[in-house]
Amino acid sequence: MGKYYPDSKVEISGFAAKHYDRLLDIFTLNRYKSFIKKAIQLMNIKPSDKILDLGADTGRNSCLMRNHLLSEGEIIGLDISNDMIAQFKDKCKNYSNIKILNKRIDLPLDYNEYFDKAFISFVLHGFPQEAREIIIDNVFRALKENGEFFILDYNSFSLDESPFYIKSIFKLIECHYAYDFIERDWQEILLSKGFNNFKEHLFFRNYIRLIKVVKEG
Repeated sequence: MGKYYPDSKVEISGFAAKHYDRLLDIFTLNRYKSFIKKAIQLMNIKPSDKILDLGADTGRNSCLMRNHLLSEGEIIGLDISNDMIAQFKDKCKNYSNIKILNKRIDLPLDYNEYFDKAFISFVLHGFPQEAREIIIDNVFRALKENGEFFILDYNSFSLDESPFYIKSIFKLIECHYAYDFIERDWQEILLSKGFNNFKEHLFFRNYIRLIKVVKEG
């Protein structure tokens, strides 16, 4: 099957999928593990939370989130890559309250006010804007009242004014959708979609951020 978005780089298969975790470590100079742990700690996961992991990849993030849950908590991961799903199942096989589904996140989902939290990590930037807005709408419907949406991705910044190494990363590994992503006002977009209480935590010299918004009643 061909890619749904041929110009995107978030649909990963083959060699890149098989070695995804290692490649991510290399690109972040082995800082990803400590960085993602810090981001997940900032989610303040409660033991009984039900969490939606969108674009769940190899399951590394879900397994880290699972460390904050008890048996009544639950994580449902969504991904479309069979290679990623196979790794997810292997990583999370010892956890009965984690599962992965082969499902597109840019089409309507079958969840309505079910989850306490939703998490998406370095996936949203790889979609065109119209698909991003569908994903955000899906999350809004899937969350309970006062549910929290966490977006870990690039911050908004001017690539022209960024240092050489940031420009090089974009040139080497990013698709043109990412160039559009960093130019948008994500606080304004999320508030327009019904979310409130926008907060952010910045990483890597402010080029990466964790956004938190809340679906308030």
